[in-house]
Amino acid sequence: MRRSTPISSGEEPAPMTSSAAATERPWHLRAANFLRTPEGHSALLGFFGAVMITFGGFGAGSVRRQDPLLESMHLSWLRFGHGSILSAAIVWIGVLCMIAAWVRLGRSTLRGDVSLRGLRYVVPVWTFPLLFAVPMFSRDAYSYLAQGALLRNGFDPYAVGPVVNPGILLDNVSNVWTTTTTPYGPVHLLLADAIVRLTGENVIAGTMLLRITMLPGLALMMWAVPHLATKLGGNTSIALWLAVLNPLVLIHLIGGVHNEMLMVGLMAAGIALALERKHLFGIGLIALAVAIKATAGVALPFIVWIWMIHEREDAAAAGREPASPIRSFVKTAGAGFAVFVAVLGSTSLIAGVGLGWTTALSGSAKIINWLSLPTIVAHIGTMATSWFAGDHFNDILEVSRTISAVVLIAIIAVVWWRYRKTERDAVMGIVIVMVAIVVLSPAALPWYYSWPLAVAAGFAMSPTTLAVLTGLSTWLMLVFQPDGSIGLYTFPHVALAIVAAVIAAMSLQTEDPLRLRGRKHEKPIEMTSAASAPSTSESA
Repeated sequence: MRRSTPISSGEEPAPMTSSAAATERPWHLRAANFLRTPEGHSALLGFFGAVMITFGGFGAGSVRRQDPLLESMHLSWLRFGHGSILSAAIVWIGVLCMIAAWVRLGRSTLRGDVSLRGLRYVVPVWTFPLLFAVPMFSRDAYSYLAQGALLRNGFDPYAVGPVVNPGILLDNVSNVWTTTTTPYGPVHLLLADAIVRLTGENVIAGTMLLRITMLPGLALMMWAVPHLATKLGGNTSIALWLAVLNPLVLIHLIGGVHNEMLMVGLMAAGIALALERKHLFGIGLIALAVAIKATAGVALPFIVWIWMIHEREDAAAAGREPASPIRSFVKTAGAGFAVFVAVLGSTSLIAGVGLGWTTALSGSAKIINWLSLPTIVAHIGTMATSWFAGDHFNDILEVSRTISAVVLIAIIAVVWWRYRKTERDAVMGIVIVMVAIVVLSPAALPWYYSWPLAVAAGFAMSPTTLAVLTGLSTWLMLVFQPDGSIGLYTFPHVALAIVAAVIAAMSLQTEDPLRLRGRKHEKPIEMTSAASAPSTSESA
């Protein structure tokens, strides 16, 4: 097993001299050299997996109901019968290859064998093939285009659903969403409107352009997540590996074309800027994230604590008496609220819409699956009482969702108040609240876990915690079907996903945990000091 020399405290070598810097090889040669290493081989395996997902997706992905492109290429057989089975097999092989590559890369990162720069080379390698795939594991992209067409054609997307605007873009929207008003903010609508104005009724071009608009969010995550790790005591390389290279993030957010990619990128960058004492800029970015999807707004109250902490520290450093907590809160919260209103108000004005999207957030209640705790409670309650009370799932679900909403509000209030002492407290509060939202909301989907993951990755974590997150990410990645349907109600599917998740978690710490190579005694992977301590440099 190849090992590089550990670097104490997780820091990179001292800066090169000017003569050495002058002879440094160009970036593409450094990238090519990286791909020749064992870690580079993992990157190539992930690239192969992404290519497989892209090709298999033409038959098994969330394809259009009528696809003239496949028909003109005489490939429509991929969507039916044996062709569909073959396509699905290709997709799943690709997904497993990406997961295996991610876990292998994780072992190298834990050992300190791969730098932050090396991991950043891998992100575009794994992302590029997915840019050409049909929407994978979700049909949301078609809803986005239909919502943009509503605004383009003079409808208010917060008052009516896509069903009032018949056309090719409507034809591919999932039936459950055709009558649902838009639950997203004005920035989302402006982007979707601009795209459909450029691409018209061309679904392929619209989908491709939607993906391109998500890439700035990916770039922001690549910048923000290591910065969060630097501030929060985590390891920058491990943070990037966990929160950005995670197949759950790349396949779902890029392959699935979800606006979470932009929302999470803007939110993470906003938190990082706030920690850098650029509070107003940070709040502005988070406000933009809210103008895409409301969930990002839970970070704003904690940014107020961060700002107040910095003001106290600045006062102490200057030798002056800090302002009273109430005065400091009024000042920081007032300034932050003004920036938030300015961003949300201006984007709403440009889009020509109001705040009707806030009332449409309840539309997610149409989603019913086992990822939501109130739904789990309703299912269990129904099974436990059906023998004497009959099937009353909807009644129990309504009660469990009401109780969960009350509990969620209480958790948000308590966590916001308790996690206010330090920067780390405030950011941890954001993570806890986001996890609570995902678990207790009426609906939860696998990619929702990218919200807390992007922030939590900045903290230092034990190998065991990382293994658990690896297994959870793997399981969430596998429980949906490539065409966007839910696999949670198929026992063999869930069982296989659990087996794969356990193997992935074990493989992060022990290479070949099943001993398929015949090794009887193999030591677990150990974290070097370079991997366990904060890494402050971004050079290779």
